[in-house]
Amino acid sequence: MTDTGQVATAPAPKRGIIDTLELDVRLLGMLVAFAAIALVFTIWTGGTFVSPRNVFNISVQAVPVAIMACGMVFVIVARQIDLSVGSMLAMCSAVMAMSQATWLPQAMGLEYGNPYILVITILLGFAVGTGMGAITGWLVGYQRIPSFIVTLGGLFVWRNVNWYTTNGQSVSLTDPHLLMFGGTEGVLGAPISMVLGVIASVAAVLGLMSARRNKQSHGFVVKPAWAEGVMMALVVGAIMLFVTWLSRYPVPEAKLKRLFEARGEVMPEGYSAMHGLPISVIILIVVAVGMTITARKTRLGRYIFAMGGNPDAAELSGINTRALTVKIFALMGFLCGLAALIAQARLQSHGNDIGMLEELRVIAAAVIGGTALAGGVGTIYGAVLGALIMQSLQSGMAMVGVDTPFQNVVVGLVLVIAVWVDIIYRKRMGLTK
Repeated sequence: MTDTGQVATAPAPKRGIIDTLELDVRLLGMLVAFAAIALVFTIWTGGTFVSPRNVFNISVQAVPVAIMACGMVFVIVARQIDLSVGSMLAMCSAVMAMSQATWLPQAMGLEYGNPYILVITILLGFAVGTGMGAITGWLVGYQRIPSFIVTLGGLFVWRNVNWYTTNGQSVSLTDPHLLMFGGTEGVLGAPISMVLGVIASVAAVLGLMSARRNKQSHGFVVKPAWAEGVMMALVVGAIMLFVTWLSRYPVPEAKLKRLFEARGEVMPEGYSAMHGLPISVIILIVVAVGMTITARKTRLGRYIFAMGGNPDAAELSGINTRALTVKIFALMGFLCGLAALIAQARLQSHGNDIGMLEELRVIAAAVIGGTALAGGVGTIYGAVLGALIMQSLQSGMAMVGVDTPFQNVVVGLVLVIAVWVDIIYRKRMGLTK
């Protein structure tokens, strides 16, 4: 007690900048690693690594893996695994390629490239992917076959059914409506991209403000106003930098001339245009946001994390874990179909090797992004960042002339180190013994 008779209170402990901003330590570590990779390859390549063209290519190439990694987070969080995602991607791609190139034109009497054929093809591909995932979920959930065995079998089954579907032949795809889902053929242009960047920035700020008000309404401690402002500035800065950078990637003059000639026009002297955001990246952002909302705000997401945290307790609490398992794998299959659409559009063809070893990259992206193999822990944004880190590593190594086998060695080492770091982190946080 003090001289005045009042009880002395201990001073509040000082909080570091990371604690004040309430930054996820693992996310911060991944961002630091990502920045280090970019810095090393930027110096090594004389600045080419961070050129708008290369950033565009890395973004587009990472999309299929990142989309599937979003679904893999739910699978691993639920204490399961899916080794068949690369083969399911190939199977969906084979069905969509044959549907638009052969089956539907013959059955419907329409020419290749008809928009109706593409719409039906996409729906068919999504249905096949969802069906394959549901079959896997039924075998795992209701028949109690370990997911490792079911999906390992699926890896072989779907990969080879894909071969029979196309008779072992590659299928060339030239429909401009399809190619819009790929790389440089499907871009929004600089003006629209900048508008979308501003809209996304406003949405991000409003989301952070809404989360702050929600915490205050429930009596939780919130960050200081200045810390909230710093977070908003960082998020807005990242969004606008990404959009602005891609909007600096010019469309080749020869391609612009072909586009004008296709319309029966002559390209004006000195005309130029920029690529801007690819449609495939927009799709990835929509998927990531939707999956994040599902994980945090919906009953399905809460049930998945509850089952991953303690399956027995979740079942005793009334959660139908068997049906939930089917839903998780069906969602994974649907995302494989979406990734197949984007992958074949970027490659402008379906080949028998499409999706080869993608299951390992997808699992690696989720684990590098902080998803615990023990289940119960994982984030969608972490998986997307993990996919970008892996693609950046591979792209950077390819640019400096590293052989493909050694690239795979490095990716494997990164995966092991990521799991090791996660185990150390969980032990220090008291999450595991």
